[in-house]
Amino acid sequence: MNMVNLTINNVKVSVKEDTSILQAAKQYSMNIPTLCYYEDLNIKSDCRVCVVEIDGKKGLTSACSTPVREGMVVNTNSPRVLNARKTIVELILSNHDTNCTTCVKNMKCELQSLARNLGIDENRFPSVFEKCDIDDNNPAIVRNPNLCIKCGRCVDVCNNVQGTSVLAILGRGHETRVSAVFDEDLNDDFCTFCGQCASVCPVGAITEKDDTDLVWHALTDPKKHVIVQVAPAVRVSLGEEVNQAIGTIVTGKMVTAMKILGFDQVFDTDFTADLTIIEEGNELIQRVTNGGILPMMTSCCPGWISYAEQRYPDILDHISSCKSPQQMFGALAKSYYPQKAGLDPKDVFVVSVMPCTAKKYEAKREEMSVDENSPDIDVVLTTRELGKMIKQMGINFENLKETPFDSPFGITTGAAAIFGATGGVMEAAIRTVYEVVNKKPLESLDFKELRGLEGIKEAEVNLGGSMVKVAVAHTLSMAKVLCDQVREGTSPYAFIEIMTCPGGCIGGGGQPYGTTNKVRQERIDSTYRLDASMTLRKSHENPEVIALYKDFLKEPLGELSHHLLHTHYSDRKNK
Repeated sequence: MNMVNLTINNVKVSVKEDTSILQAAKQYSMNIPTLCYYEDLNIKSDCRVCVVEIDGKKGLTSACSTPVREGMVVNTNSPRVLNARKTIVELILSNHDTNCTTCVKNMKCELQSLARNLGIDENRFPSVFEKCDIDDNNPAIVRNPNLCIKCGRCVDVCNNVQGTSVLAILGRGHETRVSAVFDEDLNDDFCTFCGQCASVCPVGAITEKDDTDLVWHALTDPKKHVIVQVAPAVRVSLGEEVNQAIGTIVTGKMVTAMKILGFDQVFDTDFTADLTIIEEGNELIQRVTNGGILPMMTSCCPGWISYAEQRYPDILDHISSCKSPQQMFGALAKSYYPQKAGLDPKDVFVVSVMPCTAKKYEAKREEMSVDENSPDIDVVLTTRELGKMIKQMGINFENLKETPFDSPFGITTGAAAIFGATGGVMEAAIRTVYEVVNKKPLESLDFKELRGLEGIKEAEVNLGGSMVKVAVAHTLSMAKVLCDQVREGTSPYAFIEIMTCPGGCIGGGGQPYGTTNKVRQERIDSTYRLDASMTLRKSHENPEVIALYKDFLKEPLGELSHHLLHTHYSDRKNK
């Protein structure tokens, strides 16, 4: 590609053609502020905060949408630019709830940071802010229009990444607003609660429902035995919440921190990820050998399950009946664990730490209760919420010693560790299914064709002398491609993994803010480093899972397993 030479702030620079002024400045360590721009999303050029001055041009130009030109002379911080930028932000603030100290994004808000950097101590424009109703009529997401700056990031990710088109920009002029279609609550629309809108929101207009107070209350209740499980993807992302480098593996320190918070036992969701592979793998083998419904589709991701129930109810029989690892843990925590620990199940309070906002919704589903009265999972926290609790407690995370997970849900495998990355569930399943069916070890445990951020990936595996095709998709836009094939009866695959969020759970809607594809890849790399470092890398070799079947469940797909570890789905297209 040809190079283009230009001058930015009196500095001679050379960048590839088709590079935007914004990107060119960034490559030379010159920051141009933005609001509607977000790496990996479409260029909108709506907010105009990134305006710059170009010699020879009469008006100011948005840096995010303007490509560089040979000989161009750009000034990103002239008095005219700074005044325009300040005026734009002041006008945004004049129609914004500026009670920042009570906002969940306080000190993490891009608008707040921008106003501070521009020196806006007092707004020159009068407030025209009118308070609107908050949409919190669901278990996972809070949408606060009083904080919305109408940048359109949430609409972009909902429409163009997930393809769900739940959010839209409605109205015109002063009446312009971001809302669910027809101004409905999210709960009344086809929202899957994936939380990608919250992940990219620059302010506090869309966030997860904060459940930290519920956990603090349980932790201080002497009658409660509070246990917590931690999802695979959290250990490679929590570090970002406590000033560690992206992708830092913080497993042992994370366990120590949760002990300090007051949890009685800290368990690993990786254990029930291994258990999921045993149940799901046997279900696949049963379907393949007995002429069952194929392709079988994974069921770990609650956003995907919600999407299928609402958009593809005619293919629900293709989805594995296995509960997700979170809910398998919940079922065991309210049945097997109290029995083994000598506790009354009513006294056991179960907390999950997940990278996902949809897990909050999943835990509230009526069928996720072994006693058909109380939920198996009492509270779900996101990675961000756990980070908040660690800060509230004043824990010096960096200086913590490492602590292993507690038993009996503490021994896990590399197969479970990779559940957090797109393709990880499929790779883990193949490691077990291949060896169970072919009765010999795999030559290589690494299925690299199933790794990475490509939208749809596929592989072939020899099962009992027959080559079987499998596929992996992440984001609901990519899921739609595979679902349409299944609906039309043209799918060439026997087994399909679908994850709702870009990159899988490492890119979940509850992960630390600032998640981009570059960040996702670093978290994925850490996930596979974890896998490679583990002594056990196949779920069927987990000794605690083997003991669980021997002592309690008896056999995969058995009567007790079916009662505790499997579920059903419902047509919610016409809810």
